[in-house]
Amino acid sequence: MIIKKVNGKEPQIGNDCYISENATIVGDVVMGDQCSVWFNAVLRGDVHYIKMGNKVNVQDGAVIHCTYEKSPTNIGNNVSIGHNAIVHGCTIHDHVLIGMGSIVMDDCVVESNSIIAAGAVVTKNTRVEAGSIYAGTPAKKIKDISEEMISGEIGRIANNYIEYASWFKEEE
Repeated sequence: MIIKKVNGKEPQIGNDCYISENATIVGDVVMGDQCSVWFNAVLRGDVHYIKMGNKVNVQDGAVIHCTYEKSPTNIGNNVSIGHNAIVHGCTIHDHVLIGMGSIVMDDCVVESNSIIAAGAVVTKNTRVEAGSIYAGTPAKKIKDISEEMISGEIGRIANNYIEYASWFKEEE
């Protein structure tokens, strides 16, 4: 793993986190507890800060970055960022699933209990309504989320990644 100080700012990693051996975390990154950063994921807090809550999983190949001196990245609790997703200079509230290969651009706000579908592109300044699914390019609301989907998908995936991380920690 690469964990590197940039411009005097060093990543702060919470308790009981798993960082894969080829993940990269640099600069002003603050990570909560029970987070995981998977293979080839990059968290680059060089031009602004990245703050993550608890139980955030950043899956393989995902990139989290910011816009220089303008747009930091804030991520709440219980958030899953899917394989090869890009989360850039935006705010993600609690209990959110960012689908595989999706892009969330600068100054977007993704409210709680929401899903960004795989491959969606959430364009600059979009506000994703709480309890909804956004899909497409550009991403638009396609439907509301049921309570079953909130616990059955968003909660299940976040909890599964805590379990998956434990398998890798056992091997260390």
